[in-house]
This record gives sequence, C-alpha cells and structure tokens, in this order.
Amino acid sequence: MDPLTLFALANTAVAAVKKGCQLYKDIKDAAGDVTDVLKDIDSQFNFRYKDKPPTVEQKKQYVEEKNRIISLNKRNEEIPNIYKEIGEYLGQYYDNFYKCIAVFEEEERRSKTEVYTGDASLGKRALERVLMRKQLEQMGIELQELMIYQSPPELGAMWTEVNVMMKKIGAEQKVLITKQIQRQEIEKRRRIAKIKRLHIEFAIGISVIIVIMAIAAMLILVAYDRQQKYPQYGNELFPKSEERRRAENQSMVYVGR
Repeated sequence: MDPLTLFALANTAVAAVKKGCQLYKDIKDAAGDVTDVLKDIDSQFNFRYKDKPPTVEQKKQYVEEKNRIISLNKRNEEIPNIYKEIGEYLGQYYDNFYKCIAVFEEEERRSKTEVYTGDASLGKRALERVLMRKQLEQMGIELQELMIYQSPPELGAMWTEVNVMMKKIGAEQKVLITKQIQRQEIEKRRRIAKIKRLHIEFAIGISVIIVIMAIAAMLILVAYDRQQKYPQYGNELFPKSEERRRAENQSMVYVGR
C-alpha cells in the first residue's frame, strides 16, 4: 500500500464528489417548471443591456445559460443515480483516507524499531506524512462544507451518515490493514533471505565447478607433458603402471615370434 497511490485515489474521489454535488444541485435547482426561471434570466438580461446592446459573446453566453437550464431540467430522472455515485465516491475517499492513516502509523511505529535504509531522510519522510495527513483532513473539511452548507439537505444528511459509518469501519479496517502490512513485511524479509541464500548457493556451485574445471585442466596439462617426455608410459590420461608396461612388452615380443 503506497501512501502516494492512496492519496491520489482519495484526491480523485474528492474531485468526483465535488463534481457530483454541483451537478446534483444544478439539476435540483432546474427541476420542475422552468418557465419562471427562464423568464427571470430573460428579465435580468434585458435589464442589464437596456441602455446598450449586448455583444455577440454576451448573447452567446445568455443563450448557453438558457440551454443549460433546459438541459438540466430534462435530466431530473438522473438524480437517484447521481446521489448513489456521490455516496460511492465519498466512501472511496474515506476508504483511502483510513488506509493512508494506517500506513502512516505503521511507518511511524517501524521507524522507532527498525533501521531505515532508504534514500530519503527520516525527517523528510515524517514531514511528508504530516503534510499528506493534513491535506487528507482538509479534503474532508471541504467536503463537509460543500455537502452540508452548499448542497441540498439530503446531501448533508448523506455526509453525516457516511461519516459516522466510515469512522467505525475505518477503525476496524485500521487493525486489519496494520496486520496485513506486518504480514507483508514478514513475507518481504523471507523473500530477501531466500534470494540471498540462493545467491550464496549459486556462488558456491559456480566456485565448485570452477575448481573442478581447474583441476581437470591441470591433470590434462600434466598428462600431456608426461606423454611428450615419457611416451613409453602411454597416451592415456593416467600413465601405465610398470607391471602393465612389462606385460604389454612381453605380449609384443610373443606376437613378434
């Protein structure tokens, strides 16, 4: 569980919640009979430009706003799905938030009991944890402000319900995540130890092969030297014994007769 990845996932979820809340609010505002809303837009536009004609760009913005209201009004049936998606993304934010916190706390615990060998200093890593945690908490504050005070009441109720539920689930997940991280660390140490052992065994095997090859080469060189200097002892790797040599000489004499 990489804190940076978890942080990025939480940030993405927050952006999705904000976008969903704005869309939900816009559709709710445009729900029902939009005739009065469109009339109000018309009156505001005409009043603003009663003394001077609007520019082409201003007319374009006016038309786009009316079309946006009409389009939102037609999407009223999407409200239940948007509400559901907001809840899902809010859950994703909390899920990654509590995972991040669990990882941070486990790193802090390990920093007190294990020797750190990474590139970044302990101080830098501690500062990164503090900043990330503050940013995650700030995301939650922004969502709370948006959903309770700037959105329809039902979204504020959703925030309260999800917040209470995720605090309980987050506490339970924290224990499980901590155990999972510890198991992963144990497995990591085992893999490292196994790889080291395999490297040692491989090095020993290569050394044995090299020694055997060196001995074989020495025997061949010695045998070759002996064959050149004492051909009477044969061309085999190992010289003939005196008894064998005499027996072969006698056999050759016998054959000659």
